[in-house]
Amino acid sequence: MKQPFVRPDVQAFLDVLAANPRPVFTAELLKMIRGMPVAESSMPDLPVGAIAVVQNFTMPGPGGAIALRLFDARAERAAGPAMVFFHGGGFVVGSIDTHAGLAAEIARQLDVPVISVEYRLAPENPWPAAPDDAEAAARWIAENGAALGRRFTGLILCGDSAGGNLAIVTSLALRDRPAALSVILLLALYPGTHADAPFESKTAFADGYGLEPANMELYRRHLNAEPGHWRASPLLADPTGMPPTLVATASLDPLRDEGRAYAAKSIGAGVPTSYREAVGTIHGFASYRRVIASAQADLTNILSAAAEMIRENVTASSR
Repeated sequence: MKQPFVRPDVQAFLDVLAANPRPVFTAELLKMIRGMPVAESSMPDLPVGAIAVVQNFTMPGPGGAIALRLFDARAERAAGPAMVFFHGGGFVVGSIDTHAGLAAEIARQLDVPVISVEYRLAPENPWPAAPDDAEAAARWIAENGAALGRRFTGLILCGDSAGGNLAIVTSLALRDRPAALSVILLLALYPGTHADAPFESKTAFADGYGLEPANMELYRRHLNAEPGHWRASPLLADPTGMPPTLVATASLDPLRDEGRAYAAKSIGAGVPTSYREAVGTIHGFASYRRVIASAQADLTNILSAAAEMIRENVTASSR
């Protein structure tokens, strides 16, 4: 089999991972990680950087209070759309802290307020805690812009990896039972769309590309989602009537093919859909910008496409 193209900076990062393998995320280790502070200097992503607003809020959720964090490049702004952001981490790790740099960069590049959601994680809170929290957060934000000091006119749902799954699942839920505001764009970065399907990329990039099979299996077991349910595997749902959708993947990602499959199904259902695949890089690149320098350009390209889709949607809705 021909060896796939790997960018030099990506290969350098993979070499570091190979020399310092990640631990297996057992329930015991995850419990320990929960109690550790997150330092920006230890993150693979760039820090938050200069931004006008970083503010914490809480909202009522189905399992208790949900923490939210608002990122906005403007201290004050006119009414407009807001992004609801769901972080990645296999539904077992990640937080609004680990993805603060990415949320801030999205807020700057798209010039929209971004509200990052601290949904419940497994194994302490197995499925469907995460999609329940994600849907509740989107609905609350649609109704409570004033509580965040903003006036919102529509929602952009976005997430990376597990968060990309939540963005799709939440968009499906809001399509079937609309929120106070409509979803004007779904932006899914290397999403998981079908945990149980035997896609070729899961085998081709199983070892040596950053997502270890042992941890992926543990993530699945910790989450304990109902097999065959669309709220776990949204590729099984009919995407007809979904909002304009942008799916981005990486060519060396075990989840690549399920992202491709979701985009193809979305196109087949008549949903305005754009697909981007970052060549020569790995799963998680959008939050690896400190350790993989070329990831910044990948993220910028994706967000440029998202900005154009937002403009098209706003223009169409104003006619």
